[in-house]
Amino acid sequence: METYPIPMVPGPVKLPQTVLDAYQTNFGSADLEAEFLELYNKTESNLKMILCTKNRVVIQSGEGMLALWSALKSCLLPGDGVLTIATGVFGDGIGDMALSIGADVNKIRLPYNETISDMSEIEAAIVQFKPKMITVVHCETPSGTLNPIAELGRLKRRHNVPLLYVDAVASAGGSPVLSDEWNIDLCLGGSQKCLSSLPDMAFLSVSESAWDIIHNVNYVGYDALKPFYKAQAAHYFPYTPNWQGVAGLNAGAELILNEGLDNSFARHEKVAEFCRNKIIKMGLSLFPASDAVLSPTVTAVNLPDGVDWPEFNLQLRQQGLVVGGSYGPMVGKVFRLGHMGTQADMELVKQALNVIENVVEKI
Repeated sequence: METYPIPMVPGPVKLPQTVLDAYQTNFGSADLEAEFLELYNKTESNLKMILCTKNRVVIQSGEGMLALWSALKSCLLPGDGVLTIATGVFGDGIGDMALSIGADVNKIRLPYNETISDMSEIEAAIVQFKPKMITVVHCETPSGTLNPIAELGRLKRRHNVPLLYVDAVASAGGSPVLSDEWNIDLCLGGSQKCLSSLPDMAFLSVSESAWDIIHNVNYVGYDALKPFYKAQAAHYFPYTPNWQGVAGLNAGAELILNEGLDNSFARHEKVAEFCRNKIIKMGLSLFPASDAVLSPTVTAVNLPDGVDWPEFNLQLRQQGLVVGGSYGPMVGKVFRLGHMGTQADMELVKQALNVIENVVEKI
């Protein structure tokens, strides 16, 4: 396939050499070798630091969506109440996922270009609906927005909601994710965004109260969380672990931790701010509303009036740049630059913006 010298897709991101190298070892059977368990435990420890949690972190073989399904199926029974805060495609989709497994879903929907600001409607819904679980997306990649989670976590605790479920797939490592401080019970992540690894690993932190619920629900299936409760102690995982995938995920996590979390956050913020300012100077407009919280890992931009997305995309690619389109109601109207992980690189972003400016002027 054709590759592009300026990759700016919002995941999977380009891989650093250390992650690529992690896949080159001809590992033995993860079920039999003590070295795999040592690596798994080390990777879990690194992910705990990135998610800022003392809770256990489950590492699964599969793309980040696996963790989203796993947490829902392992914690919900038909009829359980789920309050879904939907500020974008993924937030909406998580509610639909919960509905598909029989949950009683109450959605609070905001326009896809907005983020959570007024907590009064959410608090009223919590009081009236008394949900078992609240679901929310931290970074809505199709919209380029970042939801504030801290206050939602305080509401969860104030009203004794058993579970707070947070999709942090596109923020973990690139923006602060304070799982314990924010009272998150299920914090979901993936390997292919800020951790700059292949899209083959999912992970999630699980609180002690969530484990109690998981044992009670007793869900069985490939994506079940319950078998992981004793997997490390027994060195007996529910399916053959992806040794190369865990090694790649750990390599990506160590890149961030060696840089320092605060340094990683600052790098993402600096690149994002530069990107947004340059986009506006070109005469383009950002998709998020003016009062929305903008994501440091992805920038969503409105296509200029009258510009056809397939043609615009083709011209970008002809100059070596590949970006992402968007989803849902933004299809054909919004394009996105993924400055996350290895792509939160000032020189790479400058190259991308130069190409965009050339194409916009031409059109």
